[in-house]
Amino acid sequence: MVPDIGRGSRTHGLLVYLYGPGRREEHTDAHLVGSWDGFAPDPGRDSDPPAALARLTAALDLRVKQAGDRVPAKHVWHCSVRTAPGDRRLSDEEWSTVAQRIVRATGIAPDGDPDGCRWIAVRHAEDHIHIVATLVRGDLRNPRLNYDFNKAQAECRRIEQEMGLRRLNAGDGTAAKNPTSAEKFKAERTGRPAPSRETLREAVRQALAGADDETEFFTRLHEAGLRVKVRHAPSGDALGYNVALPGDRNRHGEPIWYPGSKLAPDLSLPKIRLRLADVPAERTRSAADSRPEWSPPARERRGATGIAERAALLLDRDDDEAAVQLVGVGELLDAVAQTSPAATRAEVAAAARAFERATRSHIRAERADTRALRSAARGVIRAGGALGRGEDGGTTAMLLSTLVLVTLAAARWHSARGHAQQAHAARQAADHLRTAYRQAASTPMRELHDQGRALPEAQRRRYKDTLDTHLPEPAVQADGRPTRTDALVATLAQAEQAGHDPDALLKQAINMRELDTADNVPDVLVWRLRRLAHLPAHPDQAFQGPQASTPLTKNSTTRTSERRTTTPTVPPGVADSRSKLPRR
Repeated sequence: MVPDIGRGSRTHGLLVYLYGPGRREEHTDAHLVGSWDGFAPDPGRDSDPPAALARLTAALDLRVKQAGDRVPAKHVWHCSVRTAPGDRRLSDEEWSTVAQRIVRATGIAPDGDPDGCRWIAVRHAEDHIHIVATLVRGDLRNPRLNYDFNKAQAECRRIEQEMGLRRLNAGDGTAAKNPTSAEKFKAERTGRPAPSRETLREAVRQALAGADDETEFFTRLHEAGLRVKVRHAPSGDALGYNVALPGDRNRHGEPIWYPGSKLAPDLSLPKIRLRLADVPAERTRSAADSRPEWSPPARERRGATGIAERAALLLDRDDDEAAVQLVGVGELLDAVAQTSPAATRAEVAAAARAFERATRSHIRAERADTRALRSAARGVIRAGGALGRGEDGGTTAMLLSTLVLVTLAAARWHSARGHAQQAHAARQAADHLRTAYRQAASTPMRELHDQGRALPEAQRRRYKDTLDTHLPEPAVQADGRPTRTDALVATLAQAEQAGHDPDALLKQAINMRELDTADNVPDVLVWRLRRLAHLPAHPDQAFQGPQASTPLTKNSTTRTSERRTTTPTVPPGVADSRSKLPRR
């Protein structure tokens, strides 16, 4: 059950809308299900609806007129209450009970108070009602409505439990403001894909991802095509900012401005300055991860993968200090969403939008440091858009595979602290990233599977024995089907060819962090191994000689020296064959 509260100044105009056909003829059988005294005029059941509507307006506004100039400018309190999809249909009597409990809980009409505000509840659809109240009490004082939305939310949670309705996630007051009904209808009417508030929120977050300072942040806003208005103090210092979409104007032809703080709590200028204080650090890369034949997007994605893995480890520690990692992961997702190949861009953008809710809670880290993640986001942005093929496509799959695990770690972190909405948002982000991963990994994983099957049987058996030693239980996918390990076998072969001890490297990859949350353990290990061994993310990239970073045993060194004088174990040309990618 979802309450949505707003304020206005026109009682009659709101009643005309509630009893009218609606903007899309969606209102049917509008009628009262409750009122302050049980005897309010009901235009929906009266033989003369216009006259009844006038009487109802006069009754609601009686105390407003009596109070004169003491009336607040926005004296009309409007709360819609909607059941969740799949809930049973409530009767008029049940909706009346819901309305009475909401007005009592919020302070509109406290229980046993004869001077409570006048209110009505209108039903014009099966799944919701509208509560309208005028904010003048019988003693002509204004009601105390502090935290009315939070109180309505809490009462709805109790109603859900008592009436057997779907239990929705409780909020903690850190969520971004949802678009109003008027904003949603305007977006539909003008053909915009989303309400202006949501479009601006996403654009501001993307402009902030990896930005060095305020100047770069505001420059990015202008480059994104937004209208920007900065508020200055007499000293010339910036106090805040407003943004607007080009062409988005009110009835007077003026731009509709949104302050950053109204887009999301963490997008106010003071909060942005706190984040910008963590200046992205310049990263140093090994020669193995900076090969000249790899494009800048591929190199940055490979580096970002390692940083994301460290963020997941911090989230696994169940420490409140990990809260700041969530902000950095959000920035990295925003950066990847802007630069992803076309095939994965929509899903990654949806993941970034969903994870936005998981970046905020009331927990504050004392030693906030997001420099590594902000540096990764900055590098991804500056490297530009990645191609959907070759090493760009392979490193995109590598990074997305890791981000799935990071978002699941964030979900567990939030769940342990009772942050139901944030945990749900993180799981939603993981679902979108899984879809994006399957798209990005399709070609490289298919070619790796082909290469693994093309190895000589004796060599395949040796690597299979290595896998059985360290992964005693057969790897199983999320849908229960056994997972093929051909790609993992091919990766171990290529790692050994590059000078690594496959047994030690596999053990290192497994021990990096838990694998229980992975849908496809071999896929996760493939990308860990290829990053640790500095192997190309896409299997059709040629090797550039040994790049061992793991200490080799004496025997493995001898085997490697002998092997380098022979023909490579992975036959050339097998990357051109095709087979079906297993579900991740």
